[in-house]
Amino acid sequence: MKKVKVHFVLPDNKIETVESPIHTTVMQASKHYSANGYIPGIDGDCSGACACATCHVKIDKKWIKKVGKPPKNTPEQDLLDYDYKSDDTSRLSCQIELTEKLDGLIVHIPK
Repeated sequence: MKKVKVHFVLPDNKIETVESPIHTTVMQASKHYSANGYIPGIDGDCSGACACATCHVKIDKKWIKKVGKPPKNTPEQDLLDYDYKSDDTSRLSCQIELTEKLDGLIVHIPK
């Protein structure tokens, strides 16, 4: 099974790298493939239903073009619009499917 690496930059600037199968989401990678059992700051309370924004991450600027921004007028964008920590690099990690082109992705956990 092909895996990709995702580098999670924690609020204290420590980095946790996770290897996750392709076609999982960044949220699933944080919850199911982390050596610690989870990445602090990515709660995923709605289990990936795009209904809560508790999996909010910020995409590293080097990766934003590859990941893309949330489509306008979608539940993801609506949820991010209400999150005071949201900015132009914000995404919900439950909406980012890991593919081979995202191998090495860097995401930041909002402070």
